[in-house]
Amino acid sequence: MPPPANPSKDNPVPGAPVTIAVANSAGAVGPMPAVSAAPFVPGQLESDAGSASQWTLIRRRFTRHHLALASFFLLIVLYLLAGFAEFFAPYSSHWRDLPHAYCPPQLPRFSLANGMHVPAMTRYIDPITFKKSYIEDDARPIALGFFVKGEPYQLWGFLPWDRHFFGVKNDGHQTGGPRPTFFFLGSDKYGHDIFSRLVFGARISLSVGLVSIAVTFLLGVTIGGVSGYVGGAADNFIQRLIEIVNAFPQLPLWLALGAILPPDWSPLAVYFAITVVLSLLGWTALARVVRGKILSLREEDYAVAARLIGASHSRILFRHLLPGFTSHIIVVLTMSVPGMILGETSLSFLGLGLRPPIVSWGVMLQDCMSIQTVANYPWLLFPVVLIVLTVLCFNFLGDGLRDAADPYSGR
Repeated sequence: MPPPANPSKDNPVPGAPVTIAVANSAGAVGPMPAVSAAPFVPGQLESDAGSASQWTLIRRRFTRHHLALASFFLLIVLYLLAGFAEFFAPYSSHWRDLPHAYCPPQLPRFSLANGMHVPAMTRYIDPITFKKSYIEDDARPIALGFFVKGEPYQLWGFLPWDRHFFGVKNDGHQTGGPRPTFFFLGSDKYGHDIFSRLVFGARISLSVGLVSIAVTFLLGVTIGGVSGYVGGAADNFIQRLIEIVNAFPQLPLWLALGAILPPDWSPLAVYFAITVVLSLLGWTALARVVRGKILSLREEDYAVAARLIGASHSRILFRHLLPGFTSHIIVVLTMSVPGMILGETSLSFLGLGLRPPIVSWGVMLQDCMSIQTVANYPWLLFPVVLIVLTVLCFNFLGDGLRDAADPYSGR
C-alpha cells in the first residue's frame, strides 16, 4: 500500500477544520472562518426554539405575559384558600357572636409589649338615636398568632383538627373565661366573621365556575365537533339551534330557570341545579369555535389517512382532530369562567340561586340590599372586592393564554 499522503491544503486530515477563501464586500479575498467537518450529533440543537414543541413555545410565551402570570398565581392562592377553608378561616362559616353584630374590621397591630394583637371592642349604644357603635379598648389587648388552637373542625369532612392558620391565642372557650373577639374584616348583622365566610364562600363560588365549565366543555366539544365533522343537514340544524339559544337574553333566562327550582330542595341539589342552569347558555361559544376548527382540519392529510385505514369517525374526531387545537379550547373555557361566577352571584344575590345556609359570595351580598346598611357598614361589600378581583384574574389569564396559543405569530 502506498504511504498516506501528508496533510496539506489540498489533502486535509479528515475531521479537521476546513478553511475556504471568500471575497469580502470590498472585493478582497480572505479566509472564511473555520467550519468544523466533524459529523453532526443528533439532539445537539434540541434547545433551539425551532425544534421545541408547541406546548413548550406556548409556555415560554405565556411566562413573558407578566400580568397573566401574576393572575395565574393569584388564582392558585384563591383556590388554595377555598380548598383548605377550615384551616385558613379563624372560625367556621356558621359561627356567630351576636353581642358583636356589625363589628368593624379589626386590623392586627404590633408592639414590643403585646406583640401582634388587636384592641378589644366595646359596643356603645347612643341613648338618643340608638345607633350601635364600637370603641376600641387599648387596655385590653387580644393576642394573635399563627397556627393557634381554635374551634375544632374536620378538614374535607374526615380529618379532625383544631389548628387554624391565624387567630386568637389562648381562646376564652379553652380557659373558661369570656370569648375574645377578632373580626379581621368585620362582622355582619348576625355576628358572623366576614373573613371566615369569604373563605368558605370562595369554595362555592369558585367551584361553581369550574363545574359549569366542565359541563360546558362536554356540550360544546361534542355538539360543535359533530356539527363540523358531519356537516350537511346536521350542521345546519345545530347552527340554527345555537342561534336560537343565543337570541335569548342571558340574565332574564337565568332568572326564569332559577325561579322554577323547588324551594324544598337540599343545598346540594340546588348547587348542581345552578351549575346546569349556568351551562345551558354557555356552551354555544365553544361549540362554534370547535366547529370552525374541525371544518378546517377534517380534510388534512392525517385525517384523510386515518379515514382510509378504517379508523372510526369518533376516533378521528376525538383522537386526531380535537387535540390539534386544544390550546384554543383552553382559552375559550378560561374566558368563560368569569361569566359563570357572575351568573351564580347574580342569581344568589336576587334570592333565586343558592340560599342560606349555603355560604357563597352572592349569598353574602344579600345583606347589601339596603343602601342605608351599606352606608353605615361598608365592610359588608368585601365580597364585591373578591368577585371583581377573581373576574379580572380570569380575564387577564385568558388574555395571556390567547396570545400564547399562537406562538408563531409576530405579536
